[in-house]
Amino acid sequence: NLLLGCELTATTKSYTFQVDEEDNSDHILALSVVCLTDGAKDECNVVEVIGRNHENQEIAVPVANLKLSCQPLLSLDNFKLQPPVTFRLAAGSGPVHVAGWHRIMHREDASFEEDDDLSEEDEEDEEDEEELPPIMPAKK
Repeated sequence: NLLLGCELTATTKSYTFQVDEEDNSDHILALSVVCLTDGAKDECNVVEVIGRNHENQEIAVPVANLKLSCQPLLSLDNFKLQPPVTFRLAAGSGPVHVAGWHRIMHREDASFEEDDDLSEEDEEDEEDEEELPPIMPAKK
């Protein structure tokens, strides 16, 4: 795992993370945190992730709306993305720091595909284990 970090500001509004597509590896980008850093004003700072969908069309999705007085930091819990990905400060002047991990998984030959095959029974068992706790109403 390699540490990834970039800062988005009024002068550097975007950062693109690219990989060498021909290195025969799978690349995963896991975002851990987006936060305002020293010098940020109390304004809305919207961070977008621009990537490609399954039809190879460019899509932009806002992932954070940070404001110094109410939400200066957002944990993204290792939100996984497939490079190439661009981070853009769509609103506000920052500075906003984006941090995460870049994981490189080297593809094995044919054995790589066989390991991914789960039987239907295994999948049902996994769903039972990952039962989420009920959502509690917010305290007022």
